[in-house]
Amino acid sequence: MKSSSAPNHVLVVNSGSSSLKFTMYSMAPEQVLAKGIVERIGQGRPTMNYERIEDKLAFKKPVQVENHDDALRLVCAHLVDPETGVLHSLEEVDAIGHRVVHGRDVFHDSVIVNTQVKETIRECFSIAPLHNPANLGGIEACERVFPGVPNIAVFDTAFHHTMPPWTYLYAIPYEYYEKYGIRKYGFHGTSHKFVSQATAQYLQRPIGELRLITAHLGNGASITAVDRGNVLDTSMGMTALNGLIMGTRSGDIDPAVVLHLVRNGMSADQIDNLLNKQSGLLGLSGIGSGDMRDNIAAAEDGNLQARRAIRMFVHRLVSYIGSYFTILGGADALVFTGGVGENSAYIRALVLHQLACLNCFPDETANQSAIGTPATISTSESRLKAIVMPTNEELMIARETVRLLTVPSVTPPTAG
Repeated sequence: MKSSSAPNHVLVVNSGSSSLKFTMYSMAPEQVLAKGIVERIGQGRPTMNYERIEDKLAFKKPVQVENHDDALRLVCAHLVDPETGVLHSLEEVDAIGHRVVHGRDVFHDSVIVNTQVKETIRECFSIAPLHNPANLGGIEACERVFPGVPNIAVFDTAFHHTMPPWTYLYAIPYEYYEKYGIRKYGFHGTSHKFVSQATAQYLQRPIGELRLITAHLGNGASITAVDRGNVLDTSMGMTALNGLIMGTRSGDIDPAVVLHLVRNGMSADQIDNLLNKQSGLLGLSGIGSGDMRDNIAAAEDGNLQARRAIRMFVHRLVSYIGSYFTILGGADALVFTGGVGENSAYIRALVLHQLACLNCFPDETANQSAIGTPATISTSESRLKAIVMPTNEELMIARETVRLLTVPSVTPPTAG
C-alpha cells in the first residue's frame, strides 16, 4: 500500500462488459492528463481511442485485446510511452477510482476496495447483471496490473441513500424488501451529486440551503429531488429501467403489462430485452434509432411518430418536475445535465415552455447559446431558475478517491 498522503495521480476506470473507459488525472491542481476508451473487448475488431490533453494528441486504432487485463495493460503502455504518455512510470499512479453501478443498501458512501467489498459487489450481480460483473472485472484487473495501489469503488446508488423509507419502499409486502432487497435504489448518483455541488458553486450559495431538481438526460435518463444536499426522491428504481422515457428503455410502465406479455408466451429474458433495449425513443419513433438527435431531425422532417415520441419524453419529464417541485416544497433551480440536457436547446425549450405555472420562464437567447457550458437559461424574473450544468462523473470519482484516501476515519465498507 502506498503512502497515506493525498494522492496526486489518480486513474479513473469505468469498465463495461466489452469496454474499458479511462481518465488519467493530476489532482494538484485538478486536470485531465489523458483519456480514452478501449471498445469491443473480446469481440471482433477491438479499437482504442486515446487522447493526450496537453497537446491534443489523439488517435483511434485497431488493437489486439482479448480481455480487460489486456485492455488495461495496453492503456498503461500508452500512458508511459515516450511518444504518447503522460507519466514516466506506472509507479506514479497513486490510486484508482472505479465506477460501480449497484451497491444495494449496503454502501452509503464510496469505499476502499477489500475482499468484503468485492464480495458484496458480486452479490449485486443478480440485480445489475449488465454492469456489476464488468465493474468488478475492472477492479480485479487493476489489482493485478497495479499490485499495492488502492482501488476505490464509487457507487451510482450511494448518493441516493438519504431517501426516506416512504420514498424508497414499494407498496408490496414488506417481507420482500427484507428477503430480497426489493426497493428503489436510484442511479446516476455520481452525476447528480456532481451537478448538485457544481450548481451550488455556480449560484454562490451553500448546498445546504438549496432545493434542486437535477435532470440527467441522455440515452439513460433520470431526475432527482435534492433537498439541501440530500436526495428526497429519484426516478430510477431497483434497476435503471424505471422512470423517464430513455433511448431504448421504457421507463414507467404498468406492471400488469409484463404479466400480460408473460401470459401471451413471452419469457422473462424476452421481456427484459423488450423493455431495456427495444423500447423508449427507439420503439416509439420507428426510425431505427433511440438517439434524441436522430429523433429531433426526423420530427423536423415531418415524421409524426418521432414527434409523438419527443412529446411523450417531454410530458414524462415535466410530470416528474412538477411532482418533485411539490415534494420539495418549491425549488431554487431545475438543472439540466447529460448529453441531451447539456446540448439540446430544442428539448430544453419544450420543457421550459410548460413551466410557467412554477414561475420558470425561458430565456430563448440564453438557451440557444448554452451548449455544454454552465449557464442560466431562464429569465431574471423567474423564481425557479433553469440552469445548464455539464456533468463530470469521472472527476467526481477522482475527487471521491482523494477524499477517502486522505480521511483516515473512513474505513470500508460503510454499511447501512
